[in-house]
Amino acid sequence: MLYSCITADYHQAMAVAFNNVNSDSGLKKLDEYLLTRSYITGYQASKDDITVYSSLAKPPSAAYVNASRWYKHIDALLRISGVSGEGAGVTVEGSAPISEAVATPPAAESKAPAVEDDDDDDVDLFGEETEEEKKAAEERAAALKASGKKKESGKSSVLMDVKPWDDETDMKKLEEAVRGVQMEGLTWGAAKLVPVGYGIKKLQIMLTIVDDLVSVDDLIENYLTVEPINEYVQSCDIVAFNKICK
Repeated sequence: MLYSCITADYHQAMAVAFNNVNSDSGLKKLDEYLLTRSYITGYQASKDDITVYSSLAKPPSAAYVNASRWYKHIDALLRISGVSGEGAGVTVEGSAPISEAVATPPAAESKAPAVEDDDDDDVDLFGEETEEEKKAAEERAAALKASGKKKESGKSSVLMDVKPWDDETDMKKLEEAVRGVQMEGLTWGAAKLVPVGYGIKKLQIMLTIVDDLVSVDDLIENYLTVEPINEYVQSCDIVAFNKICK
């Protein structure tokens, strides 16, 4: 068969699974799978392509014709317009499938944590908050923090481009500086250097965040593009932002 480890879940849509995509056997199966397909799932580039793309440590060699063709195509899309298609779900090396695609990072919300309170039923979460509602939300948040309770929080997987100033920037030190940013709810993942042009390379890095603890906008504006990191980093862009299914 020309597809790799396709599994049916009785509670979710059929998803594709790949194992060890950085090994010869894993690349061979990926190459066979892409023999009759342009994308990992569906008829347009989606978050499923991003998931597999970001799992590859380096571009597939020319020996894997189909995988190499697909990789170059996704790489070009990421450079030009980005990828925001939803996809059907894919698992790589045992990671959980992602079920919701987000084209841009969500803005920081001031929504109050869930607390058992009869007054919560009267709050319109989708309309404009009044001063009284804002004050009540702040009081509930303060009470929750004081009690030491933690609410259930979702996680998101983010693929980020970190761009240097020029071709003379030490990319090793740039990556070390980026990974040096540590905070609760932030976990750095795999990274690779991607050629941009004129001898310049950008750092493409995966990170996982706890949604209620880390704001990607705040991470970029107040940590990654300020002194002393801005000695190496010119700018950061979000390539993909996906909610992780619990």
